[in-house]
Amino acid sequence: MPAGVRVGRMRQFIVLGHDVPTEPDFSLDDIAGGAGRLDVLCRCVNSAFFLSHAIREDVRTHLVLRDEFTITFEGADLRRLNPDERSTAALVRNALEEREEAIGHIPVETSPGVSLTRRGFEPLLESVEGTVVQLHEDGDPVVEVAPPEDPIFVLSDHNDFTDDEAALLDDAADRRVRLGPERLHADHAITVAHNHLDTDGFTRY
Repeated sequence: MPAGVRVGRMRQFIVLGHDVPTEPDFSLDDIAGGAGRLDVLCRCVNSAFFLSHAIREDVRTHLVLRDEFTITFEGADLRRLNPDERSTAALVRNALEEREEAIGHIPVETSPGVSLTRRGFEPLLESVEGTVVQLHEDGDPVVEVAPPEDPIFVLSDHNDFTDDEAALLDDAADRRVRLGPERLHADHAITVAHNHLDTDGFTRY
């Protein structure tokens, strides 16, 4: 593991997908259109886990699909994750093929390191443990915020948070931060957040 990467602490990302499918009947050849911008979520997964020639094992990423299902990727157990959107979308589709096996909040492992639960954003938010961080353009500058213990970063896809989601975050978020002067794509924001943690708040390289 590269110097500067924190060991023994968990980083989590929750990414809300508003237009993505909840059934596995989508084509892997059209994940940016027919699959409701599933490509955005796939890029977030890849940004969350991939280093050069390595996987971040201290990361857990949750994709919330239309507030109905959550697909969780566990870095320490992940297999078959490749750095391209199509193969990540295939893992999502494989998970959704087991949707009928998902009962309540009991996870169904659909491939090594990937599991599916029948729960939306609010129950997921209530179940995670750590410091909930909302990434928002109106938040405190990240350079003025100490890197949190066991952070849980909450992001939206190409859409803004809905009013209900924003209200939930207002109650649940421990911190609200912005990563820079410009709005970033969700997957780019994940990369910057990682770098902030890897360098102890941009102070150690």
